[in-house]
This record gives sequence, C-alpha cells and structure tokens, in this order.
Amino acid sequence: MIEKEIIKAIEGAERIAILPHVFADGDALGSSIALALALRKMEKKVKVYIEEEIPRTFDFLPGKEFIEVFKGQIEDFDLILILDTGDLARLGKRVDIFNNKGYTINIDHHTTNTEFAAINHVDTNAAAVGEIIYQLIKSLGISIDQNIATCVYVAIATDTGGFRYSNTTALTHQITADLINNGVDVSKISQIVFETLPYKKVKLMGLAIDTIEISENGKLAFITVTDEMLKKTNASDEDCDGLVNIARNIEGVEVAVLVRQRSKDEFKVNFRSQNYVDVSAIARKYSGGGHMKAAGCTINGNMEEIKQMLKKDIKEVL
Repeated sequence: MIEKEIIKAIEGAERIAILPHVFADGDALGSSIALALALRKMEKKVKVYIEEEIPRTFDFLPGKEFIEVFKGQIEDFDLILILDTGDLARLGKRVDIFNNKGYTINIDHHTTNTEFAAINHVDTNAAAVGEIIYQLIKSLGISIDQNIATCVYVAIATDTGGFRYSNTTALTHQITADLINNGVDVSKISQIVFETLPYKKVKLMGLAIDTIEISENGKLAFITVTDEMLKKTNASDEDCDGLVNIARNIEGVEVAVLVRQRSKDEFKVNFRSQNYVDVSAIARKYSGGGHMKAAGCTINGNMEEIKQMLKKDIKEVL
C-alpha cells in the first residue's frame, strides 16, 4: 500500500521535482516520466532532473519535455521525489536540489536503500520502481493513458530483463496486463529496447568478449572495458550497459563482474549472480549497493588490483 503521507504531500504541493539516480536506466527514467505525466494531470508544475543526457535507447519515451539535464541551477520546489535511488551519493550533483528546499520523499525497491528522506517508501518486493509508481498513480486517482502506460511498461520490462529475472512476480504480470490494455505496443517497445543495437556497441561487445576471464572452476567470470576500447569503437558509456550479462550467461557461471574504466584511476563495477550469491553485500563493501542478484559500485585504483580484490571477495562466498 502507498503511504497516506505520500498522497497528502503530493496533493498539497504545487512545484515538484523528480530525481532518478545517476546514469538513469529504463526503470528510473520510465518511472520518473510516468509520474511526471500523471502529476501534470493534477495540474502540478513538474520537472525531472537527470545528470546525463537521456540514453538513445529511451529517446522514444513520451513525456521527454519534462526532462532537464541538471546544469547547477537551483529552483525552489515544494516537494522533491527521489526515485530508484539507494543513497544520496546516487544523486550526483543534484544533491544540491535535495538539500535546498522542499519536502523529500524517497521511493525505491533496493534492499540497500539508506532511507535518507523525510518519507521513505522502500518496497523490496517490487520488481521495479515502475510497479510502485503504477500503484501510486492509481492511489492518486489518476487514469492511466497510453503515454503513462508506455513509460511504466518500459520501467518494469527493463528491470525484469523482459520478465525473465527472478524478481518477476504474479503482480508484475497483472500490472503489465493492465498497461497493455491501456495501449502499450509490446512489439515496438521490445524491438527498440531489447533487439536494436548500434554498430559501435556490437564492435565494443566483440572487444569485451575477448577480455573474459573464467576462474573458480567456471563459477566466476570477469569482463573488462577500457578507455582505449571505447575510443577504438567510438562507443560511449551507455554502450557498456548489459555487457555484464554476456559473462553471466556463460554456462556454469554463478557470478559475473564487469569492470569498466571511467577515468585514469576510477572504475565502475557491475555485479550479476545467477542463483545464491548476494552481490549487493559485495557492492556495499565498496560503498555501492543494489539487489541480491544485481548490484554495482565505483572503485578508485588500478584495474588489475581491483580485479584481484574482487576475486578474493567473491571467492569467499562462492
């Protein structure tokens, strides 16, 4: 159930900011835009501030007019809604909006959420924040039109891996059925989100596959992406999305790790597990977070040293 305090706060606010996490994915963007579209029906003034340009994969989403890349400008808002964000560090520079003025509400589904807002609605049973936003829109008494349904569907479909991951529930399918009844074009969205790759990403995938290292009797797989690889293929950071699954999908692998270079000594790490390893516990050790089977963190240092540290951590839990 959506907390009554959230409904009351939204109904009483006029100017509302929505903040998804940095490097916003399908769940973060879809949920944020869906909520913005719904709040506009309530005649609220809404802005969705993101840290980077919207990824091209999600460029088709309706409601992009609400999105603004944060350039350091600070406005006064009555209410600030933070979506799909485990802790304040995941807001990046937009933490200044959070700290400025306005009542804060944190809506999330990560088990590692630090509950940093005035109201914290963290439903770890939700397959995606999109499910929570769907229920919130319903609780607000707002009708779900085709545009809202499309955004919520993208949120849920991406965070469940096209409904293939273990977080998919009966409720997930019930919500999805209602979204389809409200005009979602499943075939079109699936083609754009899951079946279309730019050539530069395909080239990057080829180089990344060549880096795969298997250890621990085939249970651990590392895949790496360097700055040099990105330059060689003319790929960007968003082209790294999903590469960790190449390693995870290898037969016998329990834990897959993608280490990608962000700068000379900064590396973003993505973890995936198949069955029993809680990778969020490993990510937390490095001030990261996420879910049991999908988590991430950022580590400073040398790539080989970082890989050795992570191998030691993972070996202990395999």
